[in-house]
Amino acid sequence: MVINCVAYRHGKREEHVDVADISEVLKEENSFVWMGLYQPDPAFMQTLQQEFSLHELAIEDALVAHQRPKIEQYGDSVFIVVKTAHMDDLQRISFGETHFFLGKNFLITVRHGSSEGYAEIRSKAEKNHAMLCGGPGYALYCILDFIVDNYSKITESLNERIGGLEEGMFTTRFDSDALQNVYHLRRELLALRNAALPVTEICQQLVRFHEDIIPKNLRAYLRDVQDHAHHVMIDAEDMREMLTSAMQVNLALVSVQQSEVNKKLAGWGAILIVPTIIFSMYGMNFPDMPELHTHFGYPAVVGVTVVICCVMWWRLKKASWL
Repeated sequence: MVINCVAYRHGKREEHVDVADISEVLKEENSFVWMGLYQPDPAFMQTLQQEFSLHELAIEDALVAHQRPKIEQYGDSVFIVVKTAHMDDLQRISFGETHFFLGKNFLITVRHGSSEGYAEIRSKAEKNHAMLCGGPGYALYCILDFIVDNYSKITESLNERIGGLEEGMFTTRFDSDALQNVYHLRRELLALRNAALPVTEICQQLVRFHEDIIPKNLRAYLRDVQDHAHHVMIDAEDMREMLTSAMQVNLALVSVQQSEVNKKLAGWGAILIVPTIIFSMYGMNFPDMPELHTHFGYPAVVGVTVVICCVMWWRLKKASWL
C-alpha cells in the first residue's frame, strides 16, 4: 500500500519515515512529508487519519474509487480528486484516479485503478530544492502537471487516429465497424473532456482560496496547468464535433448513393413496364385481338415497343436517372 513516505527539510530529501513517526516529523518547522499510497485498506487509512488529523469524510471518499473530480476543504487540509488517463496496449484510454490530501506540511497521494506511478515525478521535483522549500504545494503542482500532460499526449494520439478515420468515412460504402469505432472514440473523448474540465476549477480554487498552502511564486505554475487542461478540454470537444460531422457525411453519402440506385431501378422498371403491358395483351383469350391475323402485326408491335422503350431510355438518361 505504501509506495513511498519521505520527509523533506528545507526542500531537501532527508529520510524515509515510518507511519508511527509521522506526527513527530509534522511538528518540525520547514519540513513536510510526502507519502504515496496505492489502494490502501480501511485500517491503514484510519491510522493515517490519526497521524495527519484528517477528516473522516475525506478518509471515506479516499477509500472508494470512481469519485467525481473535486476539491474540498476540511479544516486546515484540502482533499482533491483528479482523474488520471493513459493509453493502454490496445490504444484505448484507460482511466484511473488520484486522491490528494494536502496540508501545510504534508502531501498524501492515493492512487486507484489504472494509474501510473509518480516515482519519476518525485525525482524530478527533488532536484528543485528552491521550490520544495515552499512546502508540499510544489509537489502537488508536479503531479497535476504530469496528469494534464498525459491528457495532452492522448489528444495528440487521438488526433492522428481521427485523421485516418475521417478518410475512411468519406465513402459511399456503409461500414458498420468504422461507425462503431467512431462511436467508441467519441465516448472516450467525452470521458477525457470530463476529466480535464474539473482540473481547471481545481487549479483556480487552489490559487484563489488556499494562499497558505500555495505560495505566491507557485500560482503562475498552477495557472499554466489550468491553461493546459483548458486546451485539452477544447481539443477533445473539437475532435468530437469532427467525428460527428464525419459520421453525418458518411450517412449522407450512403443515403445519396441509395437514392441513385433507387432512381436507376425505377427508371429501368418504367422502361420494362411498356413491353410487359403490351405483350401481356396477347395472352388474353379473345379471338379479335389487334393485329392477330395481320401478316406484319407481330413485327410492328415489337418495333413500336422498342421505339417506346428507346424514347423512355433517352428521356430518363437526359434526366440523369440512368
